Amino acid sequence: MPPRRYLQVDVFSKRPGCGNPLAVVLDAEGLSSEQMQKIAAWTNLVETTFVLPPSEANADYRVRIFTPQREIPFAGHPSLGTAHALLALKLVRAQKGEIIQECGAGLIPIRIETSKKFRRRLFFRAPVVKNIEAFESGFEPAAAVFSKLALGELAPSLVEGGRKWWIAEMRDEKSLRSLQPDHAAITAMSKASDSMGLCVFSRCKDQDYQLAVRAFAPAFGIKEDPASGAANATIAAYLLDSGTLQSIGHNYRVSQGREMGHDATIDLRAEKQDDIWVGGECQTVINATMKWID
Repeated sequence: MPPRRYLQVDVFSKRPGCGNPLAVVLDAEGLSSEQMQKIAAWTNLVETTFVLPPSEANADYRVRIFTPQREIPFAGHPSLGTAHALLALKLVRAQKGEIIQECGAGLIPIRIETSKKFRRRLFFRAPVVKNIEAFESGFEPAAAVFSKLALGELAPSLVEGGRKWWIAEMRDEKSLRSLQPDHAAITAMSKASDSMGLCVFSRCKDQDYQLAVRAFAPAFGIKEDPASGAANATIAAYLLDSGTLQSIGHNYRVSQGREMGHDATIDLRAEKQDDIWVGGECQTVINATMKWID
């Protein structure tokens, strides 16, 4: 099996080490699904992506996304990190400031922005949310999780948009950052509702960010995600639905990952449900080749 180009990218990161690491395997043609899963388990990162020629005429490339345990149709930080790798190696060319990614959730536009302040920021347009279902106390797997949380004003809900997440507001930033999650209970809730897991947030005052976020998906081998684009997109949809963004602002910034020793910065632009964009900076950390012999 020939060597394949392999990058590790730090996503939602102003400098290497702050964001969410991603493995990107280029030239992935010829790899079976089983081989991709073995590679993703070996990298042991939150996600690993495999780049393939597109099957849709409007797409610039196709990507398959794997956690260490299974393939998923869509994720935010892998979408931005893969786009960054392809742009850095000049393997795709933007048209009118955008490229189009094909994945299990369909075609995802990725917008490219540059400025004096930011060398380059990438934004993906999130899949449209299909459903927001408020938590009902009779659903025992979720009740077991939420009964242990210092909840805020908004009712917890199950939000489906590309991926399904349980979303819950915490009372304040201190409660969020000190939370010790019950991974067994979150796993049971995730499996019972066919969801990724639990994403919690708090509103923040007197900071350079408006929300702090934590995301837990232990059923997928991710005890805690240091920076999740897809989870933050579902939070934005949830806040839009509740009218809360009127006070927070439709353009806002998120802090995520500090509890894990990271310091990710995620920018949200959420004017309406079918126009939610999630973005940030990416850093190339490793640019090498992979020799995978099965």
